[in-house]
Amino acid sequence: MYTNITILFLIFLTAGLIIQFWLYYRHGKHVAAHRNAVPEAFAEKIALAAHQKAADYTLAKIQLGRVELILSALILLGWTLGGGLDIVFSFWKNTSIPSIIAESLAIFTIMFIGMFLDLPLSIWRTFRLEQQFGFNRTTMGMFFIDLAKNILFSLILGVPLILVILWLMEQAGSMWWLYAWGVWTGFTLFMIWAFPTLIAPMFNKFTPLEAGDLRTRIEALLERCGFKAAEVFMMDNSKRSSHGNAYFTGLGRTKRIVLFDTLVDSLKVTELEAVLAHELGHYKHRHIQIRLLMVLMVTFIGFAILGWLVEQAWFYNDFGVSQRSNGAALMLFMFVIPVFSQFLEPLNAWLLRQHEYQADAFAIAQTDGVSLINALVKLYKDNAGTLTPDPLFSAFYDSHPPAPLRIRHIKQHTLKTA
Repeated sequence: MYTNITILFLIFLTAGLIIQFWLYYRHGKHVAAHRNAVPEAFAEKIALAAHQKAADYTLAKIQLGRVELILSALILLGWTLGGGLDIVFSFWKNTSIPSIIAESLAIFTIMFIGMFLDLPLSIWRTFRLEQQFGFNRTTMGMFFIDLAKNILFSLILGVPLILVILWLMEQAGSMWWLYAWGVWTGFTLFMIWAFPTLIAPMFNKFTPLEAGDLRTRIEALLERCGFKAAEVFMMDNSKRSSHGNAYFTGLGRTKRIVLFDTLVDSLKVTELEAVLAHELGHYKHRHIQIRLLMVLMVTFIGFAILGWLVEQAWFYNDFGVSQRSNGAALMLFMFVIPVFSQFLEPLNAWLLRQHEYQADAFAIAQTDGVSLINALVKLYKDNAGTLTPDPLFSAFYDSHPPAPLRIRHIKQHTLKTA
């Protein structure tokens, strides 16, 4: 028998699916309609064949995205209303293991089953879709070694975190959620600090840039921007993929800027300098701190809501869990809340796009707009990024502005600063 809460959950889930399928439809139709002509602004720099490859790549990703939407909805319903969570937690509860350990084992059982269910699509994405368009360089052996490493890190880092949170839920009284949020915050900061130097090197090799024109220009740029960091690193992304990118990571002394080796091979020195200046723009505008603060605020609200929900019998009964437990409350929350919060995603995407515009403006001030445009055009070409996304789809999902808007913004800003 469905309750009002269950019906509301199903309405939000269905509405989300309908909207996402509609947006995928719009996006696919828009990309296909512009497949046979390169946008005028890019006609001199991108060949029709490359433009068509990007369109076909986008359409293939849309098809896979539709499958993922259906499967994720079915898996969610299986875990909740279908009784999957109840089966797993009941199984471990009926053992003689202490309750906190049993609930932790139930949580990791669910996580590993979820990882297993996601595996076929992950293999398809890597060895079918990415392979079809010439991006994949990952071997099957490397794929499963990475999977094993991810599982190992999940156990090493996740087990203590889950045990501490479950212990707080059981022993810390009605304000347990505040202490748990504090633990989560500390864990998040630790991960940001540790990722560049302790975790990422387990998957990739990071090499300081060698002496030469590129390093000289980058060091001058860093000094000009007042950026104090240990080094700019090049990552051997080419062993897994031909995609190129750059990113800023770390806190304190672990701050670093990482350039994919595929990016270094593709761009000229002046273009790489412009890309690096863009990443420094994120640092100068404190985008990393802003995003971190937003995450901490959202998790604070989330833990506060969970602190209330964990005491509500309907929260368990209306979502397919017959017996109340702290572990079940955690997993239910992780499964159910995204169904209701998904409609806020466009706000987050909008903010991230504003950050990209700000970082572009900073890069123009430190280097020049022409080099930044040339770098972006090469990135769109090399990564088969579509130049003609559906505007509404992009507004909902894209963390980066569409290529035409972004390059128009760079040109306008370049004229203003000239």
